[in-house]
Amino acid sequence: MQNSLVDTPATKDGRLPGRWAPVWVIAYVVLWPLPGIAESVLVLGALYTAVRLVMLRMRGGIGPLLSVPAWALTSVLFFAYWLPQLVSALDAADPGRAWSKVAGGLRYLPFMWLVAIAMATPQRRRTTFTGLAVVAGIWMLDALAQAIIGTSPLFWSLDQLKWLVSGHGLCAPEEAALADRLSGIFGPCNLKLGQVLASVSPFLLFLVGHRWGRLGWFVVAALMGVVLVLAGSRASLITYALVLLLSGWRLIGIKGLLLTLLIGVLAVAGLALVSPQVGERVSRTTLALHGERGVNEALSGRSQIWGAALCMVREHPINGVGARGFREAYPHCDPAPQQAPSWGDGPALHAHQIVLEILAETGLLGLLLWLAGMAMAVRAWAYAPPEARDRARPAAVALAVTVFPLNTHLAFYSAFWGGLTILLAALYAGALLAEKQE
Repeated sequence: MQNSLVDTPATKDGRLPGRWAPVWVIAYVVLWPLPGIAESVLVLGALYTAVRLVMLRMRGGIGPLLSVPAWALTSVLFFAYWLPQLVSALDAADPGRAWSKVAGGLRYLPFMWLVAIAMATPQRRRTTFTGLAVVAGIWMLDALAQAIIGTSPLFWSLDQLKWLVSGHGLCAPEEAALADRLSGIFGPCNLKLGQVLASVSPFLLFLVGHRWGRLGWFVVAALMGVVLVLAGSRASLITYALVLLLSGWRLIGIKGLLLTLLIGVLAVAGLALVSPQVGERVSRTTLALHGERGVNEALSGRSQIWGAALCMVREHPINGVGARGFREAYPHCDPAPQQAPSWGDGPALHAHQIVLEILAETGLLGLLLWLAGMAMAVRAWAYAPPEARDRARPAAVALAVTVFPLNTHLAFYSAFWGGLTILLAALYAGALLAEKQE
């Protein structure tokens, strides 16, 4: 069978996007702790892919870089994400920001093609998935080192490099002093470790389970769980619980999963006794039992934010207030303007919940477009053969737990979390619908 990456001279001399696609993907993920540089890698990868595809097309054809279904699903998932931004920009609360998001969002389409191309052959797929697993494992071990010695070796190294280059560190001292949880390589002024590790943990757990079986899976799952508890994000624990369920039920069975759950609960209780930060979060969670005000405190002010989001939905039901326009519309919809918010000064920046974010910022039209994209992704899975599901399973689990609606979330229309979600969607589409090749 022909190689999926075009039987042309461009393939042989390595100038085709496919040859370097795994490198682009892994480099982008590795640089997530440096968001500006990571975004530059994404943009450069998108431009490189777009230019190369146009040049190849002008020379007589692109060839089978991807299967037709993979091209189609990748593009459909992009438009399900991007079109809501377009329709919401028509009368957005902040037109300048909304239209800049629309224009900037176009970079995701060629980048998604590049990511899907990285899934087109078994060799590239193994390279990409293994690379993502290794990155997740290194970040996990680095966070464990921080828990033991008090400093993340990786973040310390990046911070020292920043001092050498610019004369100041990655975090201002006052920001670092406010950090109340394990931050790992992301640092005390970018507390995303929990959410990121939970979303990419399927790549590590599936790899470990495949290579080292149940014992390896248990060990790594336990170590990752400790990191996520110390990272302090309750949303990441819900995400990780889903990861354990979806990655472990075929490997260890229902009894094994129940045992894992019991061990996890006992571990959280133990850590709450020895870690003031974990104990404080457990205490805050129990505030939900003390009325409406307690629920708001337990959710770190999110019930107040969600009330504002519902107000935006009522007032802008068709196409919302505009992508990333939540902060502009929040003061008008704040249900308790006289009450000091739990998060500090200033308006809420996003809805902290995927369904409310989509409805508030892009309206019913945006939600319908997202649901259409989800339906196409689920339909592709339903009609895929077993071997296709097996090769796409790590990406499928990562995507599913990241967009799981019964949880709290980072902003899906932000550059960072939007880029992560787009990456997972493209990995899923490319792996599921890759042509069978050896």
